[in-house]
Amino acid sequence: MLNLVIGQSASGKSEYAENLARKLYENSAGRLYYVATMNPYGEDGLRRIERHRRMRRGKGFETIERQTDIGGITGERGDVFLIECMSNLLANEMFDNHEKEEDVLLRKIVVPIVKLSEKVSSVTVVTNDVFADGREYATDTKLYRKMLGRINVELAKLADNVVEVTAGVPVYIKGSEDA
Repeated sequence: MLNLVIGQSASGKSEYAENLARKLYENSAGRLYYVATMNPYGEDGLRRIERHRRMRRGKGFETIERQTDIGGITGERGDVFLIECMSNLLANEMFDNHEKEEDVLLRKIVVPIVKLSEKVSSVTVVTNDVFADGREYATDTKLYRKMLGRINVELAKLADNVVEVTAGVPVYIKGSEDA
């Protein structure tokens, strides 16, 4: 099962995704993994990482730090994965690994996530909606936003469930909470 959770910054999407993954884990026979993709850049980055660690403390997650090469993650049939988050993973691939080829990025990110979701009990991917501001950006940022949009579209097509979280309220766009 593949779930996509999308929302703007501070929308409640991370908390929702964690609760969804834990709920799915209750009915599985595997382990519960949290795949953390954020590189700790600067004080703000370190604070955000620590806040997320506090949020999931005591919830049973085993953390996998994976800032790039999501295809290197493996799991067993009953495992439940939460990948937090797509926007960080894409930025790391584009700017840390200097990968700007669109088709390569899609293959490096989407294909392994889909393969993992077919092997394990479930994968929940958290992603950001960064498209509503209407501003003009530099070339690299334009490409980043375009690629995040393409990845979100591809994952949404393939996902069993797509949910947008706004102000902590989940709205299912595809599938349902009961699926």
